[in-house]
Amino acid sequence: MNMLNEPGLIASETTSPSNLLTGNLPLLAGAPNGVQKLRKLILELAVRGKLVPQDPSDEPASELLKKIIKENSQSLKRGAANERTLPAAIDEAAFPYETASNWLWIKLGDIALIERGGSPRPIKDYLTESPDGLNWIKISDTDKGGKYITSSREKIRREGLAKTRMVYPGDFLLTNSMSFGRPYITQIAGCIHDGWLRISPPSLLVKDYLYLLLSSPYVYGFFVQAAAGAVVLNLNADKVRELPVPIPPLAEQHRIVAKVDELMALCDRLEAQQADAESAHARLVQALLDSLTQASDADDFAASWKRLAEHFHTLFTTESSIDALKQALLQLAVMGKLVPQDPSDEPAAELLKHIAKKKAQLITEGKIKKQKPLVEISQEEKPFNLPKGWEWARFGNICSISSELVRPEDFPELRQVAPDCIEKGTGLLTERRTVKESGVKGPNNRFYAGQIIYSKIRPSLSKAVLVDFEGLCSADMYPLDVFIDPQFLLNEILSEVFLRQVRIAENRIKMPKLNKESLASFVLPIPPLLEQHRIVNKIYQIVTLCNQLKGHIRLVQQVQVRLTNALVEQAVA
Repeated sequence: MNMLNEPGLIASETTSPSNLLTGNLPLLAGAPNGVQKLRKLILELAVRGKLVPQDPSDEPASELLKKIIKENSQSLKRGAANERTLPAAIDEAAFPYETASNWLWIKLGDIALIERGGSPRPIKDYLTESPDGLNWIKISDTDKGGKYITSSREKIRREGLAKTRMVYPGDFLLTNSMSFGRPYITQIAGCIHDGWLRISPPSLLVKDYLYLLLSSPYVYGFFVQAAAGAVVLNLNADKVRELPVPIPPLAEQHRIVAKVDELMALCDRLEAQQADAESAHARLVQALLDSLTQASDADDFAASWKRLAEHFHTLFTTESSIDALKQALLQLAVMGKLVPQDPSDEPAAELLKHIAKKKAQLITEGKIKKQKPLVEISQEEKPFNLPKGWEWARFGNICSISSELVRPEDFPELRQVAPDCIEKGTGLLTERRTVKESGVKGPNNRFYAGQIIYSKIRPSLSKAVLVDFEGLCSADMYPLDVFIDPQFLLNEILSEVFLRQVRIAENRIKMPKLNKESLASFVLPIPPLLEQHRIVNKIYQIVTLCNQLKGHIRLVQQVQVRLTNALVEQAVA
């Protein structure tokens, strides 16, 4: 059932939180980051007592607490002094939220031993490869998204034990700095450093319930508030001891754990289904787009376009599919398949002659540097056939790589451009800043309006921008003087024709930068100048439509988010 078509379910006052959850899974899971939010909602409902029904015949949590206190007292082994009284109950007004009458609230420190780890220093003096060493448990020993710690990569000598903290199988470890507030259950004995907190829970408390409680949004929110004001989020043992924890009857703890396990397994399946569907969708989109760019003739192209057009609204439903569409259209543009050719256009061969004369004149005037002669283009370098009137040319034939290194401090108010300011694959600037604001040090290249700025450093070799202002750019960028339509050349730089040669050059060169000689040798298809202008206009129209499509997708996603938020609010209310 598609819950987007069943808004009445969201507002139903008779629907239980559990039914709201299971009955609206498609809506919840289909929203942006839906499964991740669904997992959080499951945990939140679990610790609020809204995931499984209460059973009046369950022994109340107050009786469980008495047994826990008795167990803790006996474990102290201090003779007559080991008798403990029940801890003071949390005032009802201070309850974080309301729970069932047979639950109770207690501070975690009243039922569990909570201690911070410690580190013998310098730690390198205590590390050992001896099998008799103690496991030295570090955060790097955990698995992403994992629940248990099953091994450690390092050991320490037993002499370091006095300066650290032992933990035992069944203990909880809580990260108190990195991966802030993340719980794990250790299945090994070992020692922990001061980036961990040890929580030794009572055996009568269901460990899996405590784990999901410590993993819940409620507990994370408490930890964040407790650590508020610090530059870096950090927990200490005292803060964790003060954590109010909701304790259900023992039997209900088991039911909650079973239900959470069931629903988390369902989330796993939903995630896998979504990943499979997204992968299949991406493959289908790419296959249909490839049929366009690889069409052998006009009839083949027309048939491929017809297939694409018939299913356009079901194919291009994600931002990634629209990005693939834009890339395919760029490829069609540089292959001469996006706009019709006009026989009256001056051929590209004549344009290249004009460019050669212009460059020779600029070299004579000392305005650009003379470059090394470029090798004639071989047949093997031409990846496809060109329309009549087009020509293949080396990158160095159609532009000049400029270099005017200056001191940034001499131009504090000019704009400064670096690779991190340019969006990958779009030719768009994402940030506007002056030289002074960037705080750049060391020589920068000066550039001028009308130039293309191209990043020559990995992994930013698909970053370029056409500028309409004067400024400075990182020494890791090439300012390019362009002798064809600069917007057309920018589109070519962003196309697969150019990027394929970038990848080949990356594999060939050992340096992390693309040198001038390699860049100048790239081979590009050049249409007549008037056709370049027509292609640029058509690409602009299509990219505008693609951006409108993206905007529509984001709008739909925002509606999904509002609907899921309404569901979540109703479920936890």
